[in-house]
Amino acid sequence: MDQWRGKLAIVTGASSGIGEDLSIAFVQHGINVVGLARRLENMNKLAAKMKNAKGTFHPVACDLTNEEDILKAFKLIETLGGADILVNNAGVGYGVPIIESPTEKLRAVVELNLLAVAICTREAVQSFKKRKAAGYIININSVLGHDPHLAPMPTCMYDATKSALITMSETLKREILELKLPIKITSLSPGLVNTSLPFLKDAGLDREIEKLPHLETKDVIEAIIYLLSTPPHVQVKELTVAALFADTAPYKYR
Repeated sequence: MDQWRGKLAIVTGASSGIGEDLSIAFVQHGINVVGLARRLENMNKLAAKMKNAKGTFHPVACDLTNEEDILKAFKLIETLGGADILVNNAGVGYGVPIIESPTEKLRAVVELNLLAVAICTREAVQSFKKRKAAGYIININSVLGHDPHLAPMPTCMYDATKSALITMSETLKREILELKLPIKITSLSPGLVNTSLPFLKDAGLDREIEKLPHLETKDVIEAIIYLLSTPPHVQVKELTVAALFADTAPYKYR
């Protein structure tokens, strides 16, 4: 992690769950963080907790489904020296079948889980290129992107967008390779995580999660720290992290 000390990381969805805990871990390792999320109050409280840490946490109110908000955030990021790490963590799903989902929910899932990732990645790569800096992009994916039958309930396009994110990550690797840029890209696919995803609450699974094999957010954070600890010549293309016995758990709803 020494290679990233003093660098700047962007963490989307930094106001809760994996994004919140990752921001804390980064700052404790001496990495400065720009947290992007809508709930500025939550991030301000988080910043207050970390005021004596090795790094600095910069909370930025940003609706990631609004391109103008994203572009404003990246202008601010440039004034801080530019991005070195991007963790596309923000995501959403709803506990309803596609065939019963209101259009606004379908659109919300696609816009946050895919379009926002593409826009943030585009802007981060431009920041890397401008400074000829080595960079790392980590896309927080899901085991549901590999096998939607593992879903414990309907997810309203969540698993579909995560599957598309796998393909997007591969496309981005090809584009980066063709330009010979020193940028790593990893798709990190956790299994069920004990966090506050809306569709877990929709299905009442947030109360039942302790009965299923699951990860804690700290397990995902440790995986991200591992990725960033790899030497410059090592590229981890895909990393899947799941709870022991998760593949045999009663996840299937169909």
